[in-house]
Amino acid sequence: MKPTEAPTTAVAIRESRDGTIGLESRVVAVGGELTRALRDVIAGVSAESPGPAALARSLGLDKVLASRVLKAVRAADPLAAAHLMPGPDPLRRLVKAAGRRGASTDCVDAADRAITSFESLIRDQAGDRSTLDAILSAWIPEARREFELRRKQAAFKAISQLKGVQARVVVATVVLFPSPDGEHIDVVWINGLIGLHRVRPGVVVKLTTRRMAPADSKRKPANLDGFPIDNPLDASKLPLPEFCSSPMPALEARQVGETVFYTLGDSGFGSSAAVDLVFAEVNRGELPRFVPAGSGRKAYFFAEVTPPTEALQFDVLLHEDLYRGRDPILRIYDTSFEGVASVNDPAREIDRLDMLEAIDPLGIGLTAVRSSDVPHYAELVRRVFDATTQDVRRFRGYRCRVEFPLYGTQVCMAFEGVEK
Repeated sequence: MKPTEAPTTAVAIRESRDGTIGLESRVVAVGGELTRALRDVIAGVSAESPGPAALARSLGLDKVLASRVLKAVRAADPLAAAHLMPGPDPLRRLVKAAGRRGASTDCVDAADRAITSFESLIRDQAGDRSTLDAILSAWIPEARREFELRRKQAAFKAISQLKGVQARVVVATVVLFPSPDGEHIDVVWINGLIGLHRVRPGVVVKLTTRRMAPADSKRKPANLDGFPIDNPLDASKLPLPEFCSSPMPALEARQVGETVFYTLGDSGFGSSAAVDLVFAEVNRGELPRFVPAGSGRKAYFFAEVTPPTEALQFDVLLHEDLYRGRDPILRIYDTSFEGVASVNDPAREIDRLDMLEAIDPLGIGLTAVRSSDVPHYAELVRRVFDATTQDVRRFRGYRCRVEFPLYGTQVCMAFEGVEK
């Protein structure tokens, strides 16, 4: 058996019992050595610090490669440099070109050794470059942000093509204010699908609403104009025509138990056939305002990511008397196996996804409630407040906007419950 070769980096690496620390040390060493070697090579062909265009012209390479190498060698952190570096083969092309343009043999040889170490790091520690980037994303915030976005975008593209449907934006806005009895909370949900269209012809586009309360409950959903929705099939009255496509997209409804399935009429396929659908539902006295003393329970509100979408805009708009002094925490769950999760169920902690999403405050009075994603969003929110006779100046808001949210996930905002 051939003995394992020692790393060829100029810095000796002491492996830690913690493999993560050992790997991080090796990446730092390799990234540092590669950065220094490439700096020397570039200095050997240019007396001044070149820009991407000048370096590309000097070496006869494309500007994209030159730009990536310059950005990497100028990084202050060896971990960041390793993340930014092109692959070994493009780096070898650059070093070979620099040798032809006058870089010294010593500089070229040192760079070749550093590139070989980089190649060994990728092969032996990660298996491929994509996996190395995934590892580096755990240590470098900007790398993680780029890593997540690219993978989410790739997942969106694949799933939307497989499902045959996608939206430009999914809108989920919940407006909360005290019920007159002082014991409950009135809830208004605004749900929107902006730029909804078939990706392939002949695909069934299905939208689903669920009645989560028991069938014998006193829940009385209504549309924004106060029309009671006694029969779930009456939900055809929920769309707000002034915020939907014109003419109104055709919907067919079918009820199975407490679930209503809507199917989009034949509106063609492709982005030119995209439609906007905006719904609003009012539920008076929907939620208890207080939690049992000592329970530690949280109040939570969530949006489900369906259909595949380029962006999710999830807003929670709160009356000043609700959850006073409490800001929400964000929880994102994988619902593929256990379904919709309760924030209060410890068993679902294992389904939480660790992602770089965040909640942004919208301020008091909702002066920042506008949206660049949703047409006429401020007017839509105003329509809700006018219909419910609520004073917008007494509300504060929070927004979680997710680019390319993972299909089949649940995005929650949770507040510490208020005990009576």
